[in-house]
Amino acid sequence: MVVLRKMNDEEFSVYLSYSVKNYGEEKAKAGNWPKEKALELAQQEFDQLLPDGLHTKNHFLYQIVDETSNEKVGYLWFHERGEDQKTAFIYDFLIYEKHRGRGYAKQVLAALEEVAKDRGIKTIRLHVFGHNQTAIKLYEKCGFEATNIQMAKMIF
Repeated sequence: MVVLRKMNDEEFSVYLSYSVKNYGEEKAKAGNWPKEKALELAQQEFDQLLPDGLHTKNHFLYQIVDETSNEKVGYLWFHERGEDQKTAFIYDFLIYEKHRGRGYAKQVLAALEEVAKDRGIKTIRLHVFGHNQTAIKLYEKCGFEATNIQMAKMIF
């Protein structure tokens, strides 16, 4: 069983250094950004989205912790939007590689649903890169449906 535990400042610093780099790499891999500018562009997006870092209003950053072993197995970041029809948008979600395949991801999404219900959130949304078929299959199994699809063909 997993627990969503709010990140502290030190954990956020570690998270940020890894996640900015990873996001830049994913954007370059998807063909959205040139590889040589990806890290800079990723940092700009994170700075814009989290101007007050961990303490940015309506942004929730969690360590995902295995309740039995108390080991950190990943992280989750979502933003709460709206007033009447509240929505949660998952900006970042990762189960560390050595912990994958154990059902943690499904447990996290179920735990997030409970958090969402408690906060009056009616919809959970997310973005997933088209090349991440493993994540797409996970989200579909957990009840997420495609609402928009962008497609591209690379010409070399």
